[in-house]
Amino acid sequence: MLMRSRWRVVACVPAFNEEGKIAKVIVKAQQHVDRVVVVDDGSEDDTALISEKLGAHVIRHGQNLGYGGAIRSCFKAARELKADVMVTVDADGQHDPGFIPKLIEPIKRGRADVVIGSRMLNGSVAGAPPHRRMGIKLITKLGTLGSFAQVTDAQSGMRAYGPKAIASINPSEMGMGASTEILGHIGVLGLTVEEVPISVTYSGNGTSTHNPAFHALDVLASMVKFTTIRHPLLFYGGIGIVGILVSLIFSLWTLSIYFTENRIVTNLLLISVAAGIGGVFSLFMAILLFTLISVVRERYI
Repeated sequence: MLMRSRWRVVACVPAFNEEGKIAKVIVKAQQHVDRVVVVDDGSEDDTALISEKLGAHVIRHGQNLGYGGAIRSCFKAARELKADVMVTVDADGQHDPGFIPKLIEPIKRGRADVVIGSRMLNGSVAGAPPHRRMGIKLITKLGTLGSFAQVTDAQSGMRAYGPKAIASINPSEMGMGASTEILGHIGVLGLTVEEVPISVTYSGNGTSTHNPAFHALDVLASMVKFTTIRHPLLFYGGIGIVGILVSLIFSLWTLSIYFTENRIVTNLLLISVAAGIGGVFSLFMAILLFTLISVVRERYI
């Protein structure tokens, strides 16, 4: 167990137009933390006013920046408030703040730097509409590919972050891809992760403010972006090799037709040239980015 006489715990609640539910979330969270921070992400209702009246520290965004922008403000607020543990809780009432003690326990005992409340471990996700269950599983598969942290619920918004995580994680994604980006940072930074089962309450109609298709695309884009930065040789080099192979195949095809029929198929030749140029350019980019990133890591990390 980490030797701390007092743990300062801050609950951060990203919120957008949640005036009907934010009060219950704040009041219940205040029973388990030292401070509640509400990031009002450009709400057009009384979300911020209600939060302030209940004693929450409110951060106002002049416009809606998206989930990632709100989470970024959460980390910034946790650092400014000198929090030892930051817990993120959704503002729509799906998460029960009563799970906060369970989430922060592994951090207090020194077992984990990040704890994720998983809807998958106790079957809580079974209460979600079918399309959401499918989306959660698909996005988790995408989010844990490659070197990303291997978890059962990559998109859970209920998480706890310890001192190392608070100090080192600073997401740049503005949309829902931020959750996946954070998993990538966890892997790069060598932070330890643990999951604990949580229950989630879904609204009667199971609607969500996030379009499932755009959500999945956002996560996929975030994963690709992170992979290009962490593994430029693998990503761009792989594309380059494929491009060169395609170029060779179409070149041989073009030559075969030329020698047998004494004519040049322009379309095949153009594909060969384009694929070859693209492949060489991708290989050049792979080497250049790998060199630049290696220099930056050696100098600044």
